[in-house]
Amino acid sequence: VQLQASGGGLVQPGGSLRLSCAASGTSFAINVMAWYRQLPGTQRELVAVISSDGITNYADSVKGRFTISRGNVKDTVYLQMSSLKPEDTAVYYCYVKTRTYSIYWGQGTQVTVSS
Repeated sequence: VQLQASGGGLVQPGGSLRLSCAASGTSFAINVMAWYRQLPGTQRELVAVISSDGITNYADSVKGRFTISRGNVKDTVYLQMSSLKPEDTAVYYCYVKTRTYSIYWGQGTQVTVSS
């Protein structure tokens, strides 16, 4: 299974970015898709998750600012990030869990919020 993430970059505080992740190569249906983020020297933390039924959950720190969604193209997930803050700076990872409970991670995309 390959996860191709894109959309990271440098943005000013208060700005917006949209991350995308496309999964390919899996023979099993994807159940959960999510975004995690990680700062150097820290544990990876869950940012947002969406189930196959469209149920979403967010970290308290991003509620009301970030929106996770699944695309019309099969096995894609997006993270729309608005009102970005410097503390949102991190490497963002796409995460997928299949219905057979296999877990896959994307390669990570850097998001930097700075003036």
